[in-house]
Parts: sequence; C-alpha cells; structure tokens
Amino acid sequence: MPNRLAQAQSLYLRKHAENPIDWWSWDNEALETAKRENKPIFLSIGYSSCHWCTVMEGEAFSDEAIADYMNANFLPIKVDREERPDLDSIYMQALQMMVGQGGWPLNIFLTPSDLIPFYGGTYFPLEAKYGRPGFLQVLQAIRRFYDSETEKVESVKAEILANLQSAAVQSAAGELGNDLLRQGLEYSAGILSSRGMGNRFPMIPYAEAALRGVRFGFADSRYDAAAACQQRGLDLTLGGIFDHVAGGFHRYTVDSTWTVPHFEKMLYDNGQIVEYLANLWSSGFEEPAFERAIAQTVEWLKREMTAPQGYFYAAQDADSFVTPSDVEPEEGAFYVWRYQDLSELLTEAELNELAQQFTVTADGNFEGQNVLQRRRLEPLSDTTELILKKLFAVRYGALPETVITFPPAQNNQEAKSQNWAGRIPPVTDTKMIVAWNSLMISGLARAAAVLQQPDYLKLASKAADFILKHQWVGDRFQRLNYNGKPAVLAQSEDYALFIKALLDLDQATQALPPPQSSYLSHAVNLQAEFDNFLWSVELGGYYNTDASSDLVVRERSFDDNATPSANGVAIANLIRFALRTENLQYLDRAEQALQAFGAVMRRSPQACPTLFSALDWYRNHTLVRTTAEQVSALIRRYSPTVVYKIESNLPQQAVGLVCQGLSCKEPALNLTQLQQQVVQSQVRKG
Repeated sequence: MPNRLAQAQSLYLRKHAENPIDWWSWDNEALETAKRENKPIFLSIGYSSCHWCTVMEGEAFSDEAIADYMNANFLPIKVDREERPDLDSIYMQALQMMVGQGGWPLNIFLTPSDLIPFYGGTYFPLEAKYGRPGFLQVLQAIRRFYDSETEKVESVKAEILANLQSAAVQSAAGELGNDLLRQGLEYSAGILSSRGMGNRFPMIPYAEAALRGVRFGFADSRYDAAAACQQRGLDLTLGGIFDHVAGGFHRYTVDSTWTVPHFEKMLYDNGQIVEYLANLWSSGFEEPAFERAIAQTVEWLKREMTAPQGYFYAAQDADSFVTPSDVEPEEGAFYVWRYQDLSELLTEAELNELAQQFTVTADGNFEGQNVLQRRRLEPLSDTTELILKKLFAVRYGALPETVITFPPAQNNQEAKSQNWAGRIPPVTDTKMIVAWNSLMISGLARAAAVLQQPDYLKLASKAADFILKHQWVGDRFQRLNYNGKPAVLAQSEDYALFIKALLDLDQATQALPPPQSSYLSHAVNLQAEFDNFLWSVELGGYYNTDASSDLVVRERSFDDNATPSANGVAIANLIRFALRTENLQYLDRAEQALQAFGAVMRRSPQACPTLFSALDWYRNHTLVRTTAEQVSALIRRYSPTVVYKIESNLPQQAVGLVCQGLSCKEPALNLTQLQQQVVQSQVRKG
C-alpha cells in the first residue's frame, strides 16, 4: 500500500511511495508528531537522479524488517534537496562536522524537540559491507544511544549547534584590496590545476574565477591559469563526461582521466559549462571542440529538456532499463556501447575510424562496455560525425535531424511501458527549478552573444519569459513549477541567479537586436523584492531563505558547491545594476555585502570563488557607452567586469565612452581605441 509520499509533487519523493517505511514530508504535522511521541527524527535528503539514493531506496528502504523497526522507533521524513536546499545546506554542514565529509543520500538523526542533529551518514547498506554496518544495526544502536546516553546526545547537539551558529555569523573584513583579489583568483587557478585527484567534477565557479585571473598576468604565480582554464575546457569537451553522441554533460567522472562518468545529466551543470565554454572562446581559446560541445548541448536541451511551455527540465537519471522486463535499471545503460554491438552496426572501416578517434576497445572501459572519450584534439571528420549519427539512431530510433523532440519518461513505469524506437531512456525529472533554469538562460545568452547565434537567445528568452509570467504567488517569487503550478518560496539562489540571467539577457539583446530593456526593468523589480525579504540589515549579505521555525539556523551561505554561491552572484548583480542604472546605492550595498564576507574570503579562499568574482567586479567595474554596432563587436570579447549600454548621445565623432567608477576616459574615436580602453579599465592597480 502506498505511503504518504504517493501524493507528493516531487519525483524524488514519489519514488519512495511504495516503501514499507511510513515516510512523512517535512511539515508541521510531522514535526509536531515526532515531538509529541518523543521519537527521534530520521531525516533522509536526496534528489531524483542521485544514483546511491536510488540504490538505498531499492535496498534498505524497501526492507520489511528495517521498516518495522523504523516505524516503531523513529519518525522518518523524506526531503527533496531540490525543493528545500535550505534544509539540505544546514544538515549537510552538520554531517560534515560529524564525519568529515558529506554526500547524498544525506541521512541524519534529529532530536524532535529542537531539530538538532546528533548522528548522521550517507549511504547505509542493507547488510554490512564496504566497511559499513548494516542499516538495521545502525538504527538499533542509535535508538539505544538516544534512550540511554542522554548527556552524550546533548553534548553532541550543543557542539553541532554552536558550530552552525558560528558559521552563520561571519566577522567583517578589512580592506577589500587587490592583494585579497589576487589571493582568491590564484587559489582558484591552483584548485583547477590539481590533476592528481580522483573524481573529476566540472567545478565551474573555480574555472570562472581562474579565467578572470588570466588577464592580470600574475608574474610570480605558481600556476599557469591560462593553461589550467584551457585544459578544463578540453577535459570537459573531449572527456567521457560529455555525451559525444547526443550532447549534454554528465555530472562528474569517477576517475582522474575524465573517462567514466556518473551518468546523470543535471541542468545546472550544463548551463554553467555552456557559459564557461563561451567565455573560454571569447578569451581567445577558439577550440572547435568547444563550439561543437555548445551546439550539441543546445540540441540535447531542445530535444529532451525543454517543456512545451519553454522552461527547462531539471535532470535525467544515471540509470535506465535495458529491457521492459528488468526489475532494476542499470547505471549508464542508455549511453555505453558493447564492442560486439558496434562490430555488428558498423563496417570494419567505420569501426576502425571510431576506434582511432574514441576510446573503443574489445575490453571496454566501463564494466566491459565502452564510454566514448575522444583521443585527440583535431576536429572530427565528416566520416566520424556520420558514424556518431548511426550511434544516435541506435539510441533514439532515428537520425538526429528527424528527432526534433524526444518525450521524457517521467517515472520508471513510463520508461518500461512505452514502445521506444531505440533504447529505453533514463527517467527525466520534469520539474522547473528557477535557479537551474537561470544558469542555463545565462549560458545560452552568453553563447548567443559570443558565437552570434540568435536561436540560442530565443531559447533563453522563452524560458525567462515563462518564469516572469508564472512564478509569482501574490507578491512572492516561487522556486519551483510542477506542470504549470508554481510552488515553494524562492530562495536566495533563485533570486540571485534569475536576476543574473535577466541582466545577461539585457546585455545579449543589445548585441543581437532588437534590444529589450524590459529585462532590465524586470531585474530591478525582482532585486527590490530580494532586498525586501532576504537582505540582512544587521549583518549584510542575503539570507538563504525566510526566517522559519523549522530551521535550526538562518544561513547566509557564501560557499560554492556544484552551483555558484548565491551571495557571490548577488553582489556581482548589484554592481552591474549600479553601472546599468547609474544608481550608486546598489554599489553601496555591494560593498556592505563584500565587507560582511571579507574575513572568510581571506581565511578560506578555497571555499568561495564566486565571492572573488564579485570582488573583481567591485574593483574593476567598467561601463561602456557605445552604439549597438560596437556592442556586437565588443561583447564577443572576454571582458568579465564590463557592462554595455547603448548610447545615442555620444561626443562628436566618438564611437564610445569607457567609464570606471565616477569618471570616464577620453572619448574613443575608433573601435581599436575603444577596445584598448576596455582592456585597460579591467586591470586597475588602485
């Protein structure tokens, strides 16, 4: 019999609807019930495309003995981290304090009276293995600990709470000088240069900060930032993390050679990577692999990840079924290739060509099968592209030019029951998340401007227009949309990233006319709402979410994770507003916010690359007043702290004015002079 989660809107929660565990959602009724019955809360947080979340759902959470013990001794609550990133952030911090690392599924135990954690972990196996105890043993030990070791429980809680509260209040900084900026940008270059690590994640916030540092040419830097940035682009576009057959980037690779990915595709990764590759191209690294990867990712987005209404879906699972009769899906089944199948599909000459260009062997590189990774940098030949189209046809049942849209399988039953012409696809989480859509809108807007692709801009504009029309309930912005229905109050990342997306559209539409000033006015209005509800008057910076009794602390997150820091993005937005509207109150607020996080920037530069990108904006912000014709040329160059404003009333014979701070340079009389002034303005010494 289905449990309470059967009625949830979240795909992740509904995946647990058939568990024998008596799951609750995170709400007042659940919290009050736990308090009344004095049951410790078992809080389990994950997301729909999480592989180990799926494994635990099929193992421990489906076991009758575990369910009986769980239901009798705990109050189990399931949370989709994509619905409630505020809860996820708090309890992930707590888990990292307890065990030194985190991940999903995030499983943590809370006392019902105050929601403070006292024990936690990630994946718990059904039976003892991987050096971990079986989950039933864990539950029994924790319940004994809760009942018999009250003083120890309180001691653990007190330490965790004190650390959480301390992390939520940052001390103010001293001078926000060039030395601090250099420290942060160089640190990002160092992180990007580290190639001996195991798993490889895109880490785009670090890549973006490192790319900013290239233009300063730090003479005694220990790292070659330019080489590291270019190599990250090559690793992404040549590696197995990229789907060379059909476009789109997987979440990360499980090795240091960028070969075998964790196969889920997340919208937030793809949006950031598209923007980064466009920035790389505009900075002079015009590798054909970058342009091909952007184009193919846009095709994947249009084909598989765009709703009829114009917004973008959230994610695709790592796992998929090989046959409709399978009980459990297999990791990567939609994407990998058996050598025997390739031998039967391709001619001998085609197979040899494919093996010369990609990692294709009889033994394979992933469980006896092949993940395609490019062996060399030179552009793929027309012959190789035709071979990849054959592989596309095997996967999708038709050649790419005929597959305009590919309908999503919204759950396992849909995946197994539909009559697919090719392979059974992974499940797609079709909810709309504002923050993630915003990252893709920004990526498309930047790629459109750099590569002069109006179709990319149309795709971005349609998604933005959907959000502008449908994501308000009363006077409050909403984070999610389920099948046309907005839900869940927007959090700081939704505000910050959507405002950035609107500002990016404002800039791109000036390069690819007609200009749309409406995006700027919408951004100004949304910023006012953001300031009203989430700005911290006492401390500076933005809270993650509204004050609420179900939050142990009210955080102002500064650190970057898979997505950029909301406060870092928000501060950069404020500076862009100051330039675009010429209202210096925005600049004052940006300075206050940077001061609020300055101490942590100096102490932990590895944690907050996006704050250093914001500091770069603060120290080197530049306004260029010029004509639409000049904007189209200038915007294709990498100018990370520049805002363009089309100006009809320029000095006589001038093609543009470059303004920094409260003063402008002499009028530029030609494009070359204008470009030189723009470059100089972005590397100030004062």
